[in-house]
Order: sequence, then structure tokens, then C-alpha cells
Amino acid sequence: MKDYFKIAVVFWLAVILVGGFFFLQFMRSEKNAQRLIQINSVDEERGEGEVQISEEVKAKTKILFFGDMMFDRYIRQAENKNGNGFVFEKIKDLLAGEDLVVGNLEGPITDNVSKSIGTEFGSRENYIFTFNPEIAKTLFQENIKLVNIGNNHILNFGENGAEQTKKYLENAGIKYFGNVGHNERNIGVEVNEINIGFVNYNQFSQIDVQQTLKSIEETKKRSNLVFVYAHWGVEYERNASQKEKELAHQFVDAGADLVIGTHPHVVQEKEEYKGKMIYYSLGNFIFDQYFNPDATQGLAVEVGVSPKNFQMDFKDIKLTLQNNGQTKIAD
Repeated sequence: MKDYFKIAVVFWLAVILVGGFFFLQFMRSEKNAQRLIQINSVDEERGEGEVQISEEVKAKTKILFFGDMMFDRYIRQAENKNGNGFVFEKIKDLLAGEDLVVGNLEGPITDNVSKSIGTEFGSRENYIFTFNPEIAKTLFQENIKLVNIGNNHILNFGENGAEQTKKYLENAGIKYFGNVGHNERNIGVEVNEINIGFVNYNQFSQIDVQQTLKSIEETKKRSNLVFVYAHWGVEYERNASQKEKELAHQFVDAGADLVIGTHPHVVQEKEEYKGKMIYYSLGNFIFDQYFNPDATQGLAVEVGVSPKNFQMDFKDIKLTLQNNGQTKIAD
């Protein structure tokens, strides 16, 4: 009988101990659960903890700017021989890593037969460009999704050529801006919730400086930043003229946050004016002017934009245009 009594006592003691252990664990978990609920409630009431953290770690928006892109003459032959995208193969990783890539489309995209292939250098036909309609899809695939068409070659095939260009770009999903003849087209693009206005100054169009200044001022009212693509200057000149410098300063005074120059086909100087950067010419990006060593050296500009205050930093990337049609980052 005593043995049964001892067994019963041990059994109930064990039950009490085990039960107490699980009870304490239960109470502890309840306390932690309530603590978690309180923490979540505080975060929800503040409504700022998570947002603040994400803003701190959010990377800068990267926008890459290039100079002149021409896809006729030898470049067209290289693409026909080696396939669409051949000229971009050595630079595609750079293009793919950007939030937005912008370049100057130096000619129309049309279904017309090329007039410049096989022509003599210096002849009239040598400077009449038309690009294969497939190039629009290639640009999109290479992450070039915004182009300036306000330049001296966009009307090489007249108004019809310009309209075809717009159609092919739109069908490929590429946005465009630029002054063509009497027509002005500026555009606003939202990149990672940053509103950027793009304005073109084309010295070869009928849109004068005063209209461009007005466009900058109007675009500034509805944009966080305003970038001006200026197609200007003298071909193969290594330095910007005083007139171009005065124009660039006027653009900044009107509200431009950055001025990018194209047309000279060679890289020109850059300048900081009132805290804003001016690149007078980025030179060539895709072109076949191998007769001039300066024209085979281009410049890309990567702009990092802060999501907080829209401050910008700049990285210059030197380019080399090889005589097989490909462009690469310079050694």
C-alpha cells in the first residue's frame, strides 16, 4: 500500500511539474505576442518607420546620356551582316544597368531604301540617312527607350520620313522628343517617381531660342528636373563657341538642370554654371566616321539622381567606336 502511495505522489508531482512548465511557456509566449502587437501598433500609429528606412536605402536613379546614333552607311551594312544588335554587343551590360537611357537619333527610321550605302565620301547622297525599321525594336531591346529626334538629319526623307520615324518608335515602345521643322515636342518622363522634363533646342529647326526658353520655363513648372538636349555647333570642332556658351547659360537661367549637347561628332568641354552641368558635345555613340580619330572617341554621361532632393552626381564614361561598327567602353 505504501508503494502505491509513493507511486501516486510521484505521478502527481510529475503532472504538476510538467503542467507548470507548459503553463509558464504559454504565459511567456502570450507576453511576447502582446509585445509584438504593441510594437506593430506603435509602428502603424507612427506610420513612418518603414518609409524612413526604405528612403534611406533606396538607390539613386541612374540615367545614361549618349551622343549621336547613326544606323545607315557602314553601320547598316554591319548590322545586316552580323545581326540586329551587333553594334551594341560590347556595351549592352552598361545599357542594361540603367533606369533610363537617352540618345540622339541622327536620322529617320523609314521603309525607304538606303541612299548612302556605297556612296562616295563627301557626295550629297553620303549624308542622306534612313534607318532600317528593325532598329526601333533593337533600341528598345538594348534599353534605349527615349530618343531626341530634333536634329539636322531627321528630315532627310521629308515630313513623311519624320512621321514614319514616330510611328516605328511608338510601335516599339520608345518615347521621343525634339523640334522638327516648325513642330516642337517636349516630353515629361517619370522615372522611379521622379518627374523629368526633356526639352530640345535644334539650331536647324524653325523653333527659335526664345521659344525654347519659354518651353524650359513651362516644363519646369510641372517637373522635378528639366534636361535640355541641344543640337548645335560646328562639326569636328573640339571647343564650343562663345555663342553656344551664352545659349547654354540662358537655358540654365530659364530653369534647365542639365544641358547635353550633340552634333559636332567630337567630344567638347564641360562646364559647371550656377551649380548646373553643361556638356557641350558628347560626340558620337554609334557612327562610322573613322576617317577622323576624334570622331571615334565618344562620351557617355551617367547621372545619379537622389530620390530625396533630386541632387545629381555625374560619371563620365569614355567610349571608343571601333571600325567594325561596334562601340565599347574605352580602355
